[in-house]
Amino acid sequence: MISRREFIQVAAATAALSTGVGSGLTRAVAQQRLTEKELLAFEPLGNVTLVHVTDMHGQLMPLYFREPSTNLGVGEAKGLPPHITGKEFLARFGIAPGSSAAYALTSEDFEALAKSYGRIGGLDRAATVIKAIRAERGDKVALLDGGDTWQGSWSSLKTRGQDMIDCMALLKPDAMTGHWEFTYGTERVKQAIEGLGFPFLGLNIRDTEWNEAAFEPSTMIERGGVKIAVLGQAFPYTPVANPRWMIPNWSFGVREEDVQAQVDKARNGGAQLVVLLSHNGFDVDRKLASRVKGIDVILTGHTHDALPEAVKVGKTLLIASGSSGKFVSRLDLDVRDGEVKAYRYKLIPLFSDVITADAEMSAKIAEVRKPFASDLAKVLGKTDSLLYRRGNFNGTFDDLICQALLQERDAEIALSPGFRWGTSVLPGQDITFEDVTNATAITYPAVYRMGMTGSRLKEIIEDVADNLFNVDPYYQQGGDMVRIGGLSYAIDVAKPQGSRISDMQMAKTGAPIDPNREYQVAGWASVNEGTEGPPIWEVVSNYLTRQKTVRLEPNRAVKVTGA
Repeated sequence: MISRREFIQVAAATAALSTGVGSGLTRAVAQQRLTEKELLAFEPLGNVTLVHVTDMHGQLMPLYFREPSTNLGVGEAKGLPPHITGKEFLARFGIAPGSSAAYALTSEDFEALAKSYGRIGGLDRAATVIKAIRAERGDKVALLDGGDTWQGSWSSLKTRGQDMIDCMALLKPDAMTGHWEFTYGTERVKQAIEGLGFPFLGLNIRDTEWNEAAFEPSTMIERGGVKIAVLGQAFPYTPVANPRWMIPNWSFGVREEDVQAQVDKARNGGAQLVVLLSHNGFDVDRKLASRVKGIDVILTGHTHDALPEAVKVGKTLLIASGSSGKFVSRLDLDVRDGEVKAYRYKLIPLFSDVITADAEMSAKIAEVRKPFASDLAKVLGKTDSLLYRRGNFNGTFDDLICQALLQERDAEIALSPGFRWGTSVLPGQDITFEDVTNATAITYPAVYRMGMTGSRLKEIIEDVADNLFNVDPYYQQGGDMVRIGGLSYAIDVAKPQGSRISDMQMAKTGAPIDPNREYQVAGWASVNEGTEGPPIWEVVSNYLTRQKTVRLEPNRAVKVTGA
């Protein structure tokens, strides 16, 4: 049954949709509905509180970020959270349409609700929430960072992650793990870790020369009188999804046996609570939880899923805390006799118009962004439609990048990687350099142009499809589907490797892709060392400057079956 509060939220959102009420008025109504006290309200439980953030991707400021409308699951994960979206997600978790939770967690009515509820996130808002939890719970709190923290913005790229490191230092995390952090290269990662002041964990990373542990596998802390073992699991497929040449002396993997060995070691060492701080991705962690015994909590990351409830696999709790700095997770645990007797969980959305900015963090954010402020604010163009990235297939921001590649590089087909990070831009807003770099700021940004046969194109698309839709999560090697411009195709996600892709056509003419013909293809983010070309943000910036205004309709070039 919908409560009176939820009914008011639905009514206000419906009014905004039907009457086009100005954003100032609707936002004022939204602020009256929401309060900081309500967002932080929590009935404390037990003797341990875990606070989790993950996949912030360099985002220090409040932002718009649309959650996916498509998040397909295959095999045993089909139809299970997080592989439900939209209305199905709302129904599954009992969330009222048009509510603040619906806006934060789904793509439903996103444009209208964004005008009502405003931006979400900002590390200064996260600081307020984290400090409030610590003030309430004292020595019971452990703050854990799931990685993908130092990358994803222009300031992070230019400072090689130092902007995020300096800001996160104010929050005093107890441990972190990583993924995109490694794309700064071996020496930079080592240098950064030396100055963190807390452990950077990676039990599944080995030195390739001696096959020895390259990072600390775990750390033992005590909170609320409970000995907690925190094990760190970095992204297992970093050298596959990202350039191997940047980290030539480290090998990665799921390494299930190593995880079990570290759990057993922790238990034998007196750990009363075992936490896996993971960047595996949700489905990998769900499988891992079913096979490794003795893990109490997995704080999962990488796939950017935001779930308002814990998912339980056997005795293991899986917590998914979203991305881009939108959320802070709070998990209270009653730990007695070496096991979790009870738990209580809340995924806290950081509505920036409601939560007070922490003054100390705000000052630090302003300081680290100041050298780049004028560049970030530069207006490149305007959008008449919602620009977003997140989802299994092309988002409109991806289509914008593909259009820029096609036109600026005089190509027939464009390939853009299926990255999950990147902010949203609302219709009618200016597109700034910050918006572009939020979707493109990487250390291997060169745009290439090369000939590629139709058969090679199919091989590439098939390979990426298997990374995403292999029924065994341990073979899902990261990212969403490659984004494609100038070409349409059909995909049956239920078919086996090598036979999912069919009906490949040139988008403009409908002409079938000839396996033997060579097409001119433009793309970026090649993992090959020595790739030459202009940086992708320069190509997109030039395109926007010439176009002035863009309009991107939802992409219908991909026909999906088997889901």
